Amino acid sequence: MVNGMEYRELFKKLVKAYYEDVFEETIEEIFSNSKVSKESFAKVISALCGVEVDYSNKFSIDLVRAIENYRESNRVVINTHSCVKNCIQIDGKTICQNACPFDAILIGKDKADIDINMDTCVNCGICVDTCDNKNFIDKIEFMPLIEDLRKEKRIIAAVAPAIVGQFGEDVSMGQIRAGLKRIGFVDMVEVAFFADMLTIKEAVEFNRLIVEKEDFMLSSCCCPIWVGMIKAKFHELIKYTSPSISPMIASGKVIKALDPECKVVFVGPCIAKKAEAKMEDLKGAIDYVLTFDELEDIFDVFDIKLEGLHEVLSTQYSSKSGRIYGRIGGVSTAVKDALREMFPDKLNIFSSEQASGIKECKEMLKNALEGNTKAKFLEGMGCDGGCVGGPKAIISKEKGKEMVDRFGDESKVHISTNNRIMSDFLLALGIKGLEDFKNKEKVKIFERDF
Repeated sequence: MVNGMEYRELFKKLVKAYYEDVFEETIEEIFSNSKVSKESFAKVISALCGVEVDYSNKFSIDLVRAIENYRESNRVVINTHSCVKNCIQIDGKTICQNACPFDAILIGKDKADIDINMDTCVNCGICVDTCDNKNFIDKIEFMPLIEDLRKEKRIIAAVAPAIVGQFGEDVSMGQIRAGLKRIGFVDMVEVAFFADMLTIKEAVEFNRLIVEKEDFMLSSCCCPIWVGMIKAKFHELIKYTSPSISPMIASGKVIKALDPECKVVFVGPCIAKKAEAKMEDLKGAIDYVLTFDELEDIFDVFDIKLEGLHEVLSTQYSSKSGRIYGRIGGVSTAVKDALREMFPDKLNIFSSEQASGIKECKEMLKNALEGNTKAKFLEGMGCDGGCVGGPKAIISKEKGKEMVDRFGDESKVHISTNNRIMSDFLLALGIKGLEDFKNKEKVKIFERDF
């Protein structure tokens, strides 16, 4: 909180000022009324604008220049203030240190200085959610996106499966598409459609990896926190991990393969997805990431009432399997259904285990490392309940799961392998059928190297 103004309210004030071309004047006004450290306040303002600019007597000018000449940075989470000395401690550590699953938060000996170790930080954003003193903030990339929208570039919004119900139980996907078009997007696509592609890829990986009785597989295709834990804390398990990219990354790669001139913006409930988009081996697939609550604030600034908009309809193209990726257990169900179609001889040995939340994920990985798991397919998500429980979700995880399941049931296609529209897209990528998913050269677009 800055001078009693919540970060979300401050963000909306900045967006409105930027659109009305009174941005520099607004920045000067805000600073003149601020009683907090100008250096710390500059970090907050910069993060809300998606950039990093140090305070100076020409801060507002430097800020505009940084936005207009946006340069992507790998850093997503920013620490804005010195650590509060009386922060509650557990086992000699502050709340944020205990919450960080990667031991990336460093506190000085006098408990006044705080820093983030960028060598171990994966920008998961857990510290943002747990720090009551607002010492951490994740960058919002809407200001640089505004510049691209003003240039009338082709920009597509790729929305996470968990989006259904976030803006109101009665707000349809067609109304969300209409709202995004009013902002300036040329279209909206469901990431669930690309989850259908990854479901087939994961089924192929299961068939490849599960040969002996003791074999098991870690799914890698959804959660960057889960993948980050495997890479950082359970490195020995990488050889059991599927090399598949996430549906978010797949959406950007596929869309750009078919339309190289467009840009892709992912919209989801997760801070960690901002970091995933900037990983060296994945960079370039997704241009910007917005969260559900950020998009809610943007709709508010532009006075866009989704429930009153006429739907902009689209051909139904995502299966139930792809849509239920938004909650824990969705990936396991989808892959099992795909195995039934593609590798029926492996179906009788398929058994899955799911973990959601940091504690459960750590426990499941520990058991796998020690050989104490009987499951063949391990699915982990860093947030309780899966993506519907993400830190930037608007509705409860229970309501989110209900809406995701309902939307999945509404799909005319239940299993990813039966998605004919997906087959047409795959053909444009040179993938002629399900058999081609067994060909490493054919499916390079869906793979990463751990």
